[in-house]
Amino acid sequence: MTVIRHLFSLTFTALLTGLLGSCEQAEKRTSAGNMLGAETSPYLQQHASNPVHWKPWDDSIFEQAESEGKLVLVSIGYSSCHWCHVMEEETFENDSVASFMNENFISIKVDREERPDVDQVYMTAVQLMTGSGGWPLNVIVLPNGKPVYGGTYHTRERWMQVLSEVYKQYKKNPAKLSEYADRVAQGIAEVNLIPEPEETSGSEEISIDEAVLRWQSKWDIQWGGNAGVQKFMLPPNLTFLLNYSHLTGDQKSRDHLKTTLDRMAFGGVFDQVGGGFFRYSTDPSWHVPHFEKMLYDNAQLLGVYSKAFQLFSDPEYKKVAEAIVSFLKRDMKGPDGGFYSALDADSEGEEGKFYRWERAELQQALGGDYPLFSQYYAIDAEMEWESGYYIPFRKASDRDFARSQNLKLQELDALKQKWRDLLMTQRGKRVFPGIDDKIITSWNALLITGLTDAYDAFGEGEYLLEAQTLYTFLKEHSYTEGNLGHSYKPGDSRSLGFLEDYAYLAKAAFRLYQVTGESGYLQDATGLLQEIQKRFPDADSPFYRFREESDLVAQIIKTDDGVMPSPNTEVASLLYELGHFYYTPEYLEQSKEMVHALKDRFSQMPENYAGWGRLLLRDQQPYYEVAIAGPQAVEKRAQMALEFLPDVLLVATQTESELPLFEGRFDTGETRIFVCQDHTCRLPVSEVHEALNQIRSGPSLIFP
Repeated sequence: MTVIRHLFSLTFTALLTGLLGSCEQAEKRTSAGNMLGAETSPYLQQHASNPVHWKPWDDSIFEQAESEGKLVLVSIGYSSCHWCHVMEEETFENDSVASFMNENFISIKVDREERPDVDQVYMTAVQLMTGSGGWPLNVIVLPNGKPVYGGTYHTRERWMQVLSEVYKQYKKNPAKLSEYADRVAQGIAEVNLIPEPEETSGSEEISIDEAVLRWQSKWDIQWGGNAGVQKFMLPPNLTFLLNYSHLTGDQKSRDHLKTTLDRMAFGGVFDQVGGGFFRYSTDPSWHVPHFEKMLYDNAQLLGVYSKAFQLFSDPEYKKVAEAIVSFLKRDMKGPDGGFYSALDADSEGEEGKFYRWERAELQQALGGDYPLFSQYYAIDAEMEWESGYYIPFRKASDRDFARSQNLKLQELDALKQKWRDLLMTQRGKRVFPGIDDKIITSWNALLITGLTDAYDAFGEGEYLLEAQTLYTFLKEHSYTEGNLGHSYKPGDSRSLGFLEDYAYLAKAAFRLYQVTGESGYLQDATGLLQEIQKRFPDADSPFYRFREESDLVAQIIKTDDGVMPSPNTEVASLLYELGHFYYTPEYLEQSKEMVHALKDRFSQMPENYAGWGRLLLRDQQPYYEVAIAGPQAVEKRAQMALEFLPDVLLVATQTESELPLFEGRFDTGETRIFVCQDHTCRLPVSEVHEALNQIRSGPSLIFP
């Protein structure tokens, strides 16, 4: 891939030599105007009053471009994106820029959250061309959709230079541009190719330890996470490290995971006042965030911190989980029960204005508590952000801080709640950031899973009730004529669901079945898996396409993790779990085939394929099916689930069942726990601690 990127870079540099030439101006067209006014996407609505003649994405636009002999400009972003706002204000609201764009290009605006497939294709193109990506994502493509230029934020001057030069090249030498575009499109296709795995014997299985050892060279030992100027939370990576450190006993991974979770929770990347995580940190110490708040981050991190509480028994992790749920229900839950996609980074045109604090403002709000507050949250000259502003940031755990101040932990907790209440009142007087009120199926499904994880970890029924209520909402609002949709908003034109919608919702349904034992959830999970197998299969690999049907320049088969897990990873995981649950060898074999095909990529880049590492762990470590049957089965399952059990499929039934794991095991007079491995079970026990001892003793004991 590096070679491909280098080739593109050299070719592209030559192509745009002479960029500093003057821009040709043209009269603004009046035959067609901005066509975003009828769109329901908040991002598209933000651009609906631009003088640029934006059009929403439609495949017919490329036919128009072909007939008119014009290049197509595809500009991709999302409503809470700070630099999208900046470029709009500087560039797309400028009449002279709009005039040139309207005369010489057909311009399309895309909400990446509505069309992740379009975003994925052109993000890959820009990464190949430039070595990096981001939003706003601006791509110039031929009438056949193949890209000839790509970049992110541009100043107005730079944008006009690029437009002018690409336009000249297209008129002067279209064949050269077409040749270059073909190479880019081929590069996109190659990124999505799945390599044929080499045949290996069992003794040649990949060493997960060696992959983690390579990954360790990229860790930031002091602050946690991967080393770098900016830091993302990356829940798939954290989940892998939770499982790996527990199952293997690797202390270095465990220590690094603990450092990462602590520093994230202490940092400004976590809203210390209102709860919830921001999108990422702009510095290595997690101090100054990029101030968007995204549902997908918080949904997954709810699960991560819930599991971390199980593993480390650290009460601070429970507080983080509670604060995430409180934030989501307060600020991101719609009146009908679905959760919105994002909160803007900006308010009143300034990034972070809603969240930052001036010293005098804090002193006035907190009164006599300010000196202690300023010590706890590092309101000092060293931690000043920009000119006179502060972002609350913790340098120590509550236990260490309380000890240093001769306080009891309960006293510190009470003070913190008092401070938060005072500052939330003060914050309530400010202009609230913009809300993107799209309800995205896949992101809400992630939240259902996070809520079930929280229920397992803490045993508090409010989390399960919230998960069930949200699932009911999705079933009522996310389907149209039997087809799952990607996002919901009253009055919108529903787009068909992508693989991630089906995969994440299937996982959520199966998790709800596990915690409740209600058969309807199991039927939904199985049905969604069958829909995946029918709608999305790739003819040339064991994987699944991102979209059922696509006219884009390349087919997408998403296998790497990002801030969200690869949907193919989730499908492979579901196949594995349902294979064990139903005793279905075909499911297990397909899951194994998918994992085997990606094992080398995990070995080479574990930080990008951590989800596959999690599945490799299941293959190389003992995996148990635990079936609880009897009148108290759900209650005993909840008790057992308080433990961290990443190597266990834990299910329960309170009624007679013919399902393979439960068949012949129900007794109306007694609740029994069956610990099984590869469909062979030990003698049943009646107490949770006995079942846990059977698991902890490992597979060496003889199964009757």
